Amino acid sequence: MQNSPPTPYKLPTIKQLLATGGDARIAIDPLSGLNKYGCSPVPDAQLLAFGSSTASNISPEAYAVANRLHEKLLQALSTEPPAVVYALEIKRLRQDYLDLCELSEFDGLELILSPSGTDLHALVAQYTGGGVSKPALIIMVEANETGSGVASALNENPVAGNNNVEVAQVCIRLDDGMPRLLAEIDAEVEYLVNKAVASDRRVLLILVDQSKTGLIAPSLSCVLSLHQRYPDNIDVLVDACQFRIAIPTLQAYLEQGFMLALTGSKFLTGPSFSAALLVPETVVNRFQKRGFPRGLLPGHNPDSWTADETLEQPANFGLLLRSAVALDELRRFRTVPRAFIINFIMAFAKTISQRMISDPHFEPLAVPQLDRRPLIEADSWDHLQTLFPFLLYELQSAERIPLSREQTRNVYQQLPIKLERPESDAGSIRCQLGQPVACGIRNDIPVSALRLCISSRLIVEAADRGDKGLAIINDALAALDKTAAIVDAQSGCRDRAAARPAADSR
Repeated sequence: MQNSPPTPYKLPTIKQLLATGGDARIAIDPLSGLNKYGCSPVPDAQLLAFGSSTASNISPEAYAVANRLHEKLLQALSTEPPAVVYALEIKRLRQDYLDLCELSEFDGLELILSPSGTDLHALVAQYTGGGVSKPALIIMVEANETGSGVASALNENPVAGNNNVEVAQVCIRLDDGMPRLLAEIDAEVEYLVNKAVASDRRVLLILVDQSKTGLIAPSLSCVLSLHQRYPDNIDVLVDACQFRIAIPTLQAYLEQGFMLALTGSKFLTGPSFSAALLVPETVVNRFQKRGFPRGLLPGHNPDSWTADETLEQPANFGLLLRSAVALDELRRFRTVPRAFIINFIMAFAKTISQRMISDPHFEPLAVPQLDRRPLIEADSWDHLQTLFPFLLYELQSAERIPLSREQTRNVYQQLPIKLERPESDAGSIRCQLGQPVACGIRNDIPVSALRLCISSRLIVEAADRGDKGLAIINDALAALDKTAAIVDAQSGCRDRAAARPAADSR
């Protein structure tokens, strides 16, 4: 009997690929057409996008890039097996990544691709905890400021019965949402490290640059000092998943022997779930000696790390597509002159800060000046604030009442929707801000901060318009107008409900 020909590989559509190959967070809700982050897998040109600290819709230009790659994959898959096509494209993608970040001259540097920053944290944690007799200590800032999934991922252990890691979280904001003194954060981190090293425990120290509300913690001087003091005990992972760092900063971290976790879905505005881990040669050598931990979910690791038979490299064309789109956003951003980027960010920050201070609906959350000394001097755009967190207040007579976390989330959810009966033009626009972040208690009310964000895409658009970014800044002001209008509408509904006469009980 003659063998039937193999079934051709059926590549999903672009929309399907952009929403697969990650976890449940990027699944598209059939009713709303959006994922958990409130984003669509297709462009939405009418949405004012200022939510890049969380996620962004794909841009029309990026969708065109995805379409070209999709057509290329379809053609290649007509003659080659999926594994072969995928391996070639991933290799090309890795090289593009290194070239765009000017890292090709870093000998022995490895680049690991993964669906999410959370997955990368889990991978590094399991290497840190591999082959130890005492549980390794992982020190990170509070999950509130990095992602609730990160702490869970660090604690997860695929090796049954072997509790090989312990996670210690350090608070970086006070109960009222104000930044904690950096000296206090550093002192707590140093105490934890000294105690662990004295007990002959391995340490993974996670430096966040930047957190959800735009903080760097612990300080670079603290991390550099500890790493130099205990070079054989400490691995450092820089959580730069926001990717709000310039290329010289990225290179400086690697020169110190630090790992970097990056994602293409925040500042770069690529679709959610495209992450990369940069691992310097010194760390690669240490990790390879420890062996790959059994039971780890497969990652898209360099060829030199795949000798272990437990590793699999499944073709994740969704990850490939999303990563290619994010890199194209980076490529466009890197064409913008540095002087323009700095001038635009400064103009944007000045206008938005003035608006937030002068409008009683808002209270800007304090964000200290970004300081990466002694690692690198502040001479690039990344020492400037690009995340603008703020609390919401409703106005009752002469009193300002902070909105609760539930009320703030309600405002956030209405931003992309046109108000049914808008009392001003602001109600008819559609916009997106960063998801609420819990930021302590005000007036005995637990509060959250929304975040208005500058992204690489907005900077590119500002440069292309030729108006020094004025249109983008005006759009940001309109997004704040819409936010205030929703707060007033919610407050009015509550006022009307309170004034309504009680129902007749007869």
